[in-house]
Amino acid sequence: MMIIVIALFLLFLVIGIPISLVLAITSISYLLLSNLTTLMSSAPQKMFSGIDNFGLLAIPLFMLAGELMNGGGITTRLVSFARVLIGHYRGGLAYVTVIANMFLASILGSANAQAAMMSKVMVPEMEKEGYRRDFSAAITLASSIVAPVIPPSMLFIIYGTLTGASIADLFMAGVIPGILLGVGFIIVIGIMNQKQQFPKSEKATFQMIVKSLLRVLPAMLIPFTIIFGILGGVFTPTESAAIACVIAFVIGLAYRELKLKDMPEILVNTVVNTATISFLIVTANLFGFIIAYEQIPQLVANSMLGLSENPLIFLLLVNIFLLLIGTVLDGIAALIILIPVMLPLLATYQIDPVHFGVIVCINLTIGLLTPPVGTGLFIVSSIAKVKFEDLIKSIMPFLAMAILVLLILTYWEDAALWIPSLYKE
Repeated sequence: MMIIVIALFLLFLVIGIPISLVLAITSISYLLLSNLTTLMSSAPQKMFSGIDNFGLLAIPLFMLAGELMNGGGITTRLVSFARVLIGHYRGGLAYVTVIANMFLASILGSANAQAAMMSKVMVPEMEKEGYRRDFSAAITLASSIVAPVIPPSMLFIIYGTLTGASIADLFMAGVIPGILLGVGFIIVIGIMNQKQQFPKSEKATFQMIVKSLLRVLPAMLIPFTIIFGILGGVFTPTESAAIACVIAFVIGLAYRELKLKDMPEILVNTVVNTATISFLIVTANLFGFIIAYEQIPQLVANSMLGLSENPLIFLLLVNIFLLLIGTVLDGIAALIILIPVMLPLLATYQIDPVHFGVIVCINLTIGLLTPPVGTGLFIVSSIAKVKFEDLIKSIMPFLAMAILVLLILTYWEDAALWIPSLYKE
């Protein structure tokens, strides 16, 4: 029975059906073919339980905060501030793209949304300065993957609800890995700069830097409020999302770029994006229920233990497996399906769930850069009007650096757990 379901799953993926529908169709097919009334009666309850979690409330709230920021001109001010600081260095606009993405990552939490937004802003500007369009698109896409790592992060929220790990600890654990990814991409740009001699902009005056700083300071309240509010125990991650929305709304009005007439469109965009993710969570949860019924987690656990009892080897195998999965499966869907399978192994190998969450989420985020199903590639290729094959070639150095950073974080546990340990003290 399960062989038929897996065959249907692969067939639907190959012909290009959206992953949420693939999960729904294959799950329903299994339920109908199994003819087991127990499963049929339990399915609606399992689907509901997939989204019946307070922690998931943070997702629409952070999405709303991102929409309010974009509509309120906060995004452009962050980019402008980064540009006046380092834009005058050779290759400065490429560095600006990475740093601006790191700023935005502390608010948006979605790599796809960030890649789409920054492609519209940065690719035309970089091309105007003399950068190749495919390189501009590649650096914009690559640096957007810090969004699900630096808090807030939708992947961390979902992982926390699945495993019971503290979402606040996961948020804090993502800070250093996110910075390492950004620094890694800056190193790649620096190496390429030595060979290609990228262009540079005019140096900003001191008055321009001060003016830009004053314009961006209110916007910087949002990431600082989120991070230090959670660290100080003032509010939970979900409450911080609501506070971020209020601050983004007030700042947008203060900047006079957010209009009340824009609010219906902003709310509709938030609802549509939230509904898309919620439906994916529901269908993936149902598919995960079927996998659990077939006792696939136990089979995987036994297979892993049969290969090696060394946790370092286990983590290496997990990395290889997830990198391959990321090439064909959406990150959120893969997270919901695979985490229940891998969770029992963490206690056996004595791996910290928070550290494992960082490894898994970075793995699946890298999948946005990898063909054939890397959604980030399709989004940026379409918006930036770059040939898909050219974008893949240009993204390779950044993909290699992302995998290197992943391996460092896999075997350097303190990089992820140092800040959460301070938070507990």
